[in-house]
Parts: sequence; C-alpha cells; structure tokens
Amino acid sequence: MYKSLELLIVEDDESMGKVLERLAKENNWAYRLAKNGVDAIEILNREVFEVALVDIKLPGFSGMQLLEYLKANHFLTEVIMMTGVGAVETAVQAIKMGAYDYLTKPFDDIRKVASLVEKARERYQLVHKIKQLERNSQDQYEFEDIVGKSPKMQEVYRLIESIAPTSSTILITGESGTGKELVASAVHHRSNRKGKPFVVINCAAIPEQLLESELFGHKKGSFTGAVADKKGLFEEADTGTIFLDEIGELPSSLQVKILRVLQEGEVRGVGVNQPRKVDVRILAATNKDLTQLTKEGRFREDLYYRLNVINITLPPLRERAEDISLLAYYFLQKHNKRLSKKVDKISVDVLQTLQNYNWVGNVRELENVIERAAVLVVGDTIHAKDLPSHILGESFYLTEELGGKDLTQYPYQEAKDRALASFNRTYLASLLKQTSGNISIASDRAGMDRSNFKKIVKRYSIDIAEYKHNANNTHKK
Repeated sequence: MYKSLELLIVEDDESMGKVLERLAKENNWAYRLAKNGVDAIEILNREVFEVALVDIKLPGFSGMQLLEYLKANHFLTEVIMMTGVGAVETAVQAIKMGAYDYLTKPFDDIRKVASLVEKARERYQLVHKIKQLERNSQDQYEFEDIVGKSPKMQEVYRLIESIAPTSSTILITGESGTGKELVASAVHHRSNRKGKPFVVINCAAIPEQLLESELFGHKKGSFTGAVADKKGLFEEADTGTIFLDEIGELPSSLQVKILRVLQEGEVRGVGVNQPRKVDVRILAATNKDLTQLTKEGRFREDLYYRLNVINITLPPLRERAEDISLLAYYFLQKHNKRLSKKVDKISVDVLQTLQNYNWVGNVRELENVIERAAVLVVGDTIHAKDLPSHILGESFYLTEELGGKDLTQYPYQEAKDRALASFNRTYLASLLKQTSGNISIASDRAGMDRSNFKKIVKRYSIDIAEYKHNANNTHKK
C-alpha cells in the first residue's frame, strides 16, 4: 500500500508557506508547517519526516543552524534548502554540510519542486533501508539459504512449502544465476526425505561418454577404464533426492533412461543385465525453453511432461530489484566472515548503482561483485570506486536502453530528470577515476568551469577524496 510522503515545511513567509501547503495537498503528502527553526526542532523531536523544505533565512535560529542540528543529531530526514537568488553560495555550502539539494525562490516551475521532494524521499528510503540492513540480521528474510522479501520470492517460498512434503517431480526454471540449486536444496530439506542423501549433478558439465556411467553406474570391465564396479548417482541418492541441473543438455540417449527411472523406478548400469529398484525423488532444472526444445525434437516430449509435474519459475534479479540491497548486505556479511574483514557498510551511491544495473548474471553476478568489492575495499565502507568499471559504466545506459520500463513508468519530465541524474553521476565518477580526483584536469576534460564542475560533484554526493586516496594506494603498490 502506498504511504503518504511525510514532509516538514519550515518557512516564515506566509504567502510562500501557503504555496508549499497547497503543493503538499495536491500531491497527497502528509505535512507540518513550522515558521521558525525552534518550532521545527520541537516538531522533529516528536514526529518522523522523510523530507524537510527549509528556508535558509529564518528568524532567530536560521535554516543553516537547523541543518547543522539535524546532521549533528543523526536525523535521517533529507533536507532541501530554499534560498533567494542572491544566496546561492550559502545554499552550496548547505549541500556540503549534508543537505540533499537547494531550490531558488521564486520557483519557476512548481512541478520541479514536487519532483525534487519525491527524489529526496527516495534517498531517505534508501538510507533508511541501509541503516536497517546494517543494524539487523537478514535471518528474517531468509528461507533456507535463499534471500529475498519481494512478492515474487514470497510466492516461490509459499510454493516450496506446499510441494516439499509431496513426492512429486519438480522442474525448476529460470535464467542462469537465479538460484535454482538453492531452491532444489530447500525442497529437499523441507521434505520427508530430509536427512537422506541429496545428490547434485550438472548434466552439462560431464562429457556424454561418461555421463551414463556417472548417473547409472557400471560393471567392472564393461568399458576401458572400468576397473571396478561403480554405483551410479541414482543409487547413491536411494531414499533421498537427486537434482539434475541443466537437464536441457541431457543427450537423447540418456533421456530414455531417465524416463525409465520416472516410470518404473529402475536403473540399469553400463554392462549390467538386471535393473535395480531405486526410491529417488527427481528434481530437475534448466535455463532453456524445454517446450521449444521438444518442438525442435531435441528433448523428448514424454520426458518433459514427466518432469514438469510441478514447475517453479525463478524471477531474474532485475524483476526483484527490492531484494538487491538485502542480497548485497547478505553477501557482504558472508564474505566478511570468509575473508576475516570488517566491512559493514555500503554507500548510498553504490546501492543506487546496483539497483540500476541490468544483472544479466543475476544473483550469482551480484555476489561476485560484492565479493570483489569486499576484497579490494580500504576501510569499512564499499564505495563506487570499489565496483568493477562495467557496473559503473553501464548502470545508466542499461537502465535506459535495455530496462526501459524503469524510466517509462514515470512522466516524461521526471524520467528525463532521473536519466540525467544517473548520467551525471556516472560521467563525473568516471572522469574523477581517470584523473585520480584532480578537479582541474577533470573539469578541463569536461569543458566546464572548475567551480561549476566542483559544485555538481558535491550535488551528487561524490567524495573527491576517495579517488585521490585510491590513486595514492595504487602508486604505493
């Protein structure tokens, strides 16, 4: 359910206060109005606000003092300063002190004010989420070893809960890296076969000439190199569960034998005359379209229907973006322990970049990125400089070109603003990385005045010192 934005307006001018109140009502925001800094602090100590619109020139306790108080006392409220035309330098100073942005009065377009407030709210929610993730364990969002709280993953959990106790065959489908083996493991460990063998085989990883022996076993002397009798994995999994990963890669000659196991519960090893009975639950997975493969004659239709008694489809990571921050912190904790490091924070810019990236390799790719960052990071926080260049460089372009729905869900002007903000952040970060944080060289390459370049860098909360520090460490090595 949509929750109204919670806005605090701090404005002593009565006419401007009415303009902002009207804006809040038109956008269905919950709001409070304070006419000076002291009243604002009293309200802030009683209520929680996501965004505050603060006039710089307030009677007595000024807007700048109010901002300083909020930051010193760790309020998460995002502050947008409002200033007259002649006080822009003060507003820039406010951004350096931690304000989200500033607006110049009188407003030329009230819609831009609304858009900026909404963007500030998004940052508040992201920072709030980060604080929660830093403070809390991810246990409440884990299902076996699967992590996620998105509606699509909750549906997967419910399906696993309902089908795990049965003996039905299950086909798990989804792109590479979505966690199909984790789902298979969860099904097994929630079933009546828990505690019995759980055997995993990747059908694409073993050469065809060896795969039959691996699955069904062989008799001594049945082929060159068969120096002893060998049980196959189906017999190893007897009374338990076998997980056939990448079942779409199974050669047609072995598809018949798998079908026999499903129909008769029997296996026959290479060179063995008599079949053996096995009690095995079969779980299979694929990233291929098996329906299409059956039409092309590359996968047996009867086997497909035997496997696809129940289907679990795993969503790609780009369709469960609300899980990205959760997964990032989960993997950070995991690799912290393995690497014996104390990296416990991820910057807001990094999380925004991760959420904008397309994740072709899904959860597996995200884990690799976090592991790499955990190895390379200096200090306790992962920053943009710790991410691979292709993540930084493509996050904007992929969001716009490949994941267009991320922008088309917004009105044109807002989509344009979001795209521009994402481009600016990526462009500036790339320039600073190339120039080792040298503002003069970076602004020259950008064809911009040095002071304007620096102002924009500050606006997007890019820490120049990080790039200088990274360059120094590189030279020392």
